[in-house]
Amino acid sequence: MADDREESLEKRRAQLEAKLATKRVEAKMDEANEARAEVSRKGYAQAMKLSSEFIAAIIVGAVLGYVFDRFVGTAPWGMIVLLLLGFCAGVLNVLRSAGVVAHPLDDKDDKK
Repeated sequence: MADDREESLEKRRAQLEAKLATKRVEAKMDEANEARAEVSRKGYAQAMKLSSEFIAAIIVGAVLGYVFDRFVGTAPWGMIVLLLLGFCAGVLNVLRSAGVVAHPLDDKDDKK
């Protein structure tokens, strides 16, 4: 009787250990999937940030060019020049945010 009881307990313990092992493997797989999803979300957020900075600079340049043309009366030239300046500013902002070009204040901080 005691042997049957011990054997039954050992059998249940082995089954529980097997279930725990599968649960641990599943948990590790879930953690790995979550880590990949987090990296994907960070990349998407970075892409949205860069694109919004670029588009905002172009729109600001176009609006300032339009306003400049309306007040000064230089027909399309103010719009063309400030739109191109907005495009250049947008490209520079994207390069700075991406880390390709250093921020101008970084050089001054290093010399102190």
